[in-house]
Amino acid sequence: QVQLVESGGGLVQPGGSLNLSCTASRNILEIYDMGWYSQTPGKAREMVATIASGGDTYYSDSVKGRFAISRDVRKNTVYLQMKNLRVEDTAVYFCRAVRGRPYWGQGTQVTVSS
Repeated sequence: QVQLVESGGGLVQPGGSLNLSCTASRNILEIYDMGWYSQTPGKAREMVATIASGGDTYYSDSVKGRFAISRDVRKNTVYLQMKNLRVEDTAVYFCRAVRGRPYWGQGTQVTVSS
């Protein structure tokens, strides 16, 4: 079992920045893969960024160069640093951990609007 607690969403103007955090209930080095997914109404969740247990990172094309995923293994926490936010980044962002099966956090709303 893995419990995930997210924080850091909110309202920001276009061009602004936000940082999301996801804290896991167990050592994240024991988790195969952790990442952030976004979802807008009526659409499936889409991968934004992931980080494997070995440290390899992956990004969707739409966020490359603007978002950065990182982790602090001492805090069992994965971060998503979001810069130069666009209106189209507006979504609920979910943290996901894979350890045998996927586990999801409760989601945090990110709204980019002027």
